[in-house]
Amino acid sequence: MKKTTPLLPLFKQFIRDSETGKRLKKNGEKITKGSIDNYRYTYNNLEQFEEQTGFDLRICDASKLNKRERLSEKNYWKKFYKKYTEFLYKKGCYDNYVGANIKQIRTFFNYLKRDKDLNTGDYQLLFYIRKEEVDILVLSPEQLKFLIHDTEFHNSLSPAMKRIKDVFVFGCTTGLRYSDIFQLTNKNFEQQNGEWYLKLKSQKTKTYSFIKLPNYAVVIYKNHKSTSSKTPLFKKVTLFIFNRSLKQIGEKAGFTDPIEMSRERQGKTKQLNGKQLRFSDKMSSHMMRRTAITTLLILGMPEHLVRKISGHSHGSNSFNRYVHYAQAYIDKEIDKVHQKLEKN
Repeated sequence: MKKTTPLLPLFKQFIRDSETGKRLKKNGEKITKGSIDNYRYTYNNLEQFEEQTGFDLRICDASKLNKRERLSEKNYWKKFYKKYTEFLYKKGCYDNYVGANIKQIRTFFNYLKRDKDLNTGDYQLLFYIRKEEVDILVLSPEQLKFLIHDTEFHNSLSPAMKRIKDVFVFGCTTGLRYSDIFQLTNKNFEQQNGEWYLKLKSQKTKTYSFIKLPNYAVVIYKNHKSTSSKTPLFKKVTLFIFNRSLKQIGEKAGFTDPIEMSRERQGKTKQLNGKQLRFSDKMSSHMMRRTAITTLLILGMPEHLVRKISGHSHGSNSFNRYVHYAQAYIDKEIDKVHQKLEKN
């Protein structure tokens, strides 16, 4: 008779070992806070799944199973995958979120094998990780120029909104991630031969960047410059407040054209229903980096230089999506010119 062990306490230990540094990345670095947060989200989902479905989450030592028991264990994990993904889809989740959950669970099983010496049989390899290509939404060069240069609009904002708009414009210019931009201090800015540069190491990719700043970005830096080299340049706000404020700024700026958005569930495209979405409704921190990369591509900077600034590798699939998006934008603008030329 096979001996089983409850899964959730082991998953808690997995999170705890990741937090304390007992479990490390393959390169010896500590697990990032973002990854640990994702583990917690997955744990909460597993806990809810067990409570609401009555599915008994457990593991067993696969090395001691006979042929019949191995087949039974294989069927158990197939059943788990089917029921757990169905549970997430019924909650309204899309493929990327479900796929990320499954990826965390596979990481957990690898931890059991490598760190805890528990032979679970590698049944997690049966779990398929779905991915979806989410629509890229970025500011057009015209929209970005409006936020940069329209003094009347800037003065109409409250002090808190002005600060968030400055952060957003700075991010749309430099391509910094939300996590990196609020870590900036005076030490990240350097003047050489009368020109200002931003120098930093990405928290996520550990790559170094040295970016020349345009005049308007230098003005933003000087307006928010701290008297202490240790104090962050921009006052931290929660991601929720930041994204909510961006939507309000976008609405006030008139970025309210209707847009169509789609997501995927189990590989099938679903149009987002409900009220008509406006461009401003989808403005978020993710738009900063995406806007910076596509703006550089649209305005003609060679791809290899944009990669150097953004920290993308040569074979990065995510970067290739920006290239395709930028080309589609250029084609659209060329079509407008052609239509004007074709008119009598």
